[in-house]
Amino acid sequence: MDIHRCRFVPYPPSAINALAFSHSSSLSTSSKGPPTLRLAIGRANGDIEIWNPQRGAWHQESIFRGGKDRSIEALLWTHDPEEQNKNGYNVPGKLRLFSIGYSSAVTEWDLSNGRPLRHASGNYGELWCMAAQPREQMLKKDNGNTVNGTMDDVAQYQHLAVGCADGSIVLLSTADGDLKFEKTLTRPAKKRARVLSIAWQSKHIVITGHADSTIRVFDIRNGQQVRSMSLGAGPEGGPKEILVWAVRCMIDGTIVSGDSTGTVSFWDAKHYSRLQRITSHKADILDLAVGIDGESVFSGGMDRRTTVYRRSVGSKSGEKRRWVEIAHQRFHSHDVKAMATFETKSISILASGGLDTAPIIVPIREYGKEHHRTLPGLPQMPPVRSAPRKRLLVSWWDREVSLWRIAASLPKSLESNEFEEPPQSSSKRLVAKVLIQGDESITSADILEDGSLLAISTLSGIKVFRLKGKADSTIGLRKLELPCELGSMGAKIIQWSPDGKWLLLITSSSKIQAIRVARSENSKKAPRFLPQNVNFKRLPRKMSQSNYIHGSLGAYDRSICRVAFSADSRILVVGDLSGHLDTWVLEGHEDLTQDPPVTRPNNEDTSSSSSSDESDESDSEDHPTLVYAQHWKRNPTAHLIPKLPSAPLVMSFRPANPSPTSTKALTNGNGHLHATRHNPFPHSHDLPTGEDRLFIITAEHQPYEINILAGRISDWSRRNPKSALPEEFKTIRDRAMGCIWDVAPPTSTDPDRQRIWLYGNTWLWMFDLAQDLPRLKQDEDEESDSDEPQAGEFSKMRKRKREKAMRKKGVDQPYDRDDDGLLGASRKERDTGAGSKIPLHEMDTGVGRKMRKTVGAEGADATFVRLGRDVSDESEAQDEEDDALVRLRRGEDVVMVNGYENGTGGEAEETRKEEKKKGPPFWGTFKYRPILGIVPIGGGDEDEDGDGLGERDGVRKGVEVALVERPMFDVDLPGRFYGDQEWSDRKDADVRL
Repeated sequence: MDIHRCRFVPYPPSAINALAFSHSSSLSTSSKGPPTLRLAIGRANGDIEIWNPQRGAWHQESIFRGGKDRSIEALLWTHDPEEQNKNGYNVPGKLRLFSIGYSSAVTEWDLSNGRPLRHASGNYGELWCMAAQPREQMLKKDNGNTVNGTMDDVAQYQHLAVGCADGSIVLLSTADGDLKFEKTLTRPAKKRARVLSIAWQSKHIVITGHADSTIRVFDIRNGQQVRSMSLGAGPEGGPKEILVWAVRCMIDGTIVSGDSTGTVSFWDAKHYSRLQRITSHKADILDLAVGIDGESVFSGGMDRRTTVYRRSVGSKSGEKRRWVEIAHQRFHSHDVKAMATFETKSISILASGGLDTAPIIVPIREYGKEHHRTLPGLPQMPPVRSAPRKRLLVSWWDREVSLWRIAASLPKSLESNEFEEPPQSSSKRLVAKVLIQGDESITSADILEDGSLLAISTLSGIKVFRLKGKADSTIGLRKLELPCELGSMGAKIIQWSPDGKWLLLITSSSKIQAIRVARSENSKKAPRFLPQNVNFKRLPRKMSQSNYIHGSLGAYDRSICRVAFSADSRILVVGDLSGHLDTWVLEGHEDLTQDPPVTRPNNEDTSSSSSSDESDESDSEDHPTLVYAQHWKRNPTAHLIPKLPSAPLVMSFRPANPSPTSTKALTNGNGHLHATRHNPFPHSHDLPTGEDRLFIITAEHQPYEINILAGRISDWSRRNPKSALPEEFKTIRDRAMGCIWDVAPPTSTDPDRQRIWLYGNTWLWMFDLAQDLPRLKQDEDEESDSDEPQAGEFSKMRKRKREKAMRKKGVDQPYDRDDDGLLGASRKERDTGAGSKIPLHEMDTGVGRKMRKTVGAEGADATFVRLGRDVSDESEAQDEEDDALVRLRRGEDVVMVNGYENGTGGEAEETRKEEKKKGPPFWGTFKYRPILGIVPIGGGDEDEDGDGLGERDGVRKGVEVALVERPMFDVDLPGRFYGDQEWSDRKDADVRL
């Protein structure tokens, strides 16, 4: 594969201003959070990202696009009370998302379509902060344990307290699914000190931090100020006023504040007097986060530090426990602006973000024992496309689209040892740029493979441009006229079919529509769009009801996230966040003699709906909408396609050269069909017969390949389950973003090539689907103390052999052993949602991780025991069962004697010898990062046979791609704070005081 590394593509990531978890921390939840748990991230460009922790496998589900001069400054979730339906069953309360940003309005978002649902504004100043009334409060028992305590009116809706720039505090009501102004707690005084931070101490008490060195306490029942706490004058030589950027309340009512002097202050819950203050930052503290147990506090600020505070253990009985700073670390490379925590019995994490654009997950309870984890700051769906035949690269961000032409790689001369690289300016060229009018940001864009048509979509409209080359090697763009309804429809996903005859639209409400494009053989004539749209109706799905305590996301799980066309453009597949797949096929043969379109009688709206009637569905099948004697119908085997365990991240059909009989248009009509009185528009009912294997990577990084027309898992996927994947691929934490196919028929020199290149933010991986993945081989050199293993020893020996095989490959082990060889818990069991476990020899904090256990008085049978979780062999037993199933499906005859492989079939040995000639079945690298996207380039005029591969010096060179990287050192960021000891970094840098 030839790779063009591209760092010139403009995509400036935006700073993180707000973070919010959808649920409050709860120690009564034993799992890694409820299934509806989400993390909302608000950015400075107005985008809101929804992340799913997925039991530690973080992935970005969707992005609610912002617009011009919009910003997200604060986010919060509320949980409506549970209700009972007409049958008397509890219905989960709705989870709702709110935001503010540089305006006087609070916005509620519709999670199902990613658009604002309603706004609430009034005659008050610009909003700076907000907080939601606690739905549950944590109570501390006398023994120090914490439990969930239900309030007397927990069924009531939550109020929103909003702080304004004019000093006023506004209370908003979320009752009855609405958002209304309720009252103003305080009127702005003459000084009008801005409300910079706000928090709820209890159900009725609100704590606010101001820009005049004060913290105020209000009672919402009477709207009166209860107390005012002063932080004193500012530091000598600095501003007179101290800015209270953050306030938080702990479970026992203790108030924690962070201010512009870098000081964290702790205030008494009853008397509102300052108990303690710790100056731990060299610059402003911008946000705080508290642990659910009331024993830990985190602070982040402009000095890039994330500082951890814990309560000290009193040496004497009755001695007051004081707060101490136990550690600080610079996880971020710039200001830390937002922090949020979520904790259960199994998960305990801190999420933080700032100007460096990347969210970071830090363990709380396992701090110092687990690594932190950096989530990708780039979007999950790559904002890049390509037209391989014209070597065009298309990228977009905000309201701008750029088109680049990538020059072909020059062949290296075989006669000369010297090779001069062409100058960087000649390897690429910006040939066109499109600026979209309006305030909406671009949601999606796509270009045809031949580079003739470019489609761009926002949530408010769609634009299609015709591209034509100019004499100066640039490209001219001409906007095409669209039907009125189509131009103002808007879409979140837009995609061309491979043959360029269909333009697929996924609207914000996940409705599916396709527009037929009529293209003339005369290249001078502009293509036209048929006025009749084809509407697709998805199968009704019975969504699994979660526990009513956890709340409901509504129709959010039914949001379409991925689409895919087959190579012959006759199969369409869409996947939603719940893992359901809906498929359609294009029936019949194209007949250009028919007048398009032919609309069925009594045409009705057949848009996507999960509650459609079966009568409407049957009527749509009996009277289809014909377009050139073809029509889209639901795949007959759609009901057989299994549901995926999680949302699809990558969906792509295997490429194949379509057969001429299936794609050639019938210019003289369908000769074997005749019109009748009852059937005036006859059409063929032939279904597609081309390549129908769809490759899928789910959010759990589990690969599937499905035969869509047969409605079943393909043979390759059955022979290669997730347990057969290499351990190096299983340990990758960044989720897959896309794929590139490298497919070629066998030749005299090269075998059959069926390679797929998967990539994520930090990795690139290849799988050869023409051969099976190798099973974990038994190490023949492994010595054993006995010829036959004892009962229960086989699983442990397989574990040791797996570790030895991985050490030979230089891969981190999924099992950590300490210096005495004591085995720790597996990664799957110990994963708390942050990074991996820190090896013991790398730990610089903590004591007492091992103990010496003796049996008897003399202690002759003393053994060392690891203090931690017990190791379970359930995953190992599952791997053994999967391994036996793999051998059965591959037809390998294996005789097991006392748990050992006694022999293998001769045919299997021959098969392995043949596979060695085909090359490695998989390969991966972490050389490229961070990756914005990878697209194919080439396959144009230099590709004589049209297979998209091309040749160089008579040798097939493989697929040619453009790999777009966006490293942070190429991003223009404002000056950052440098500490006293950062002498090397401080040189040639702007120092912010």
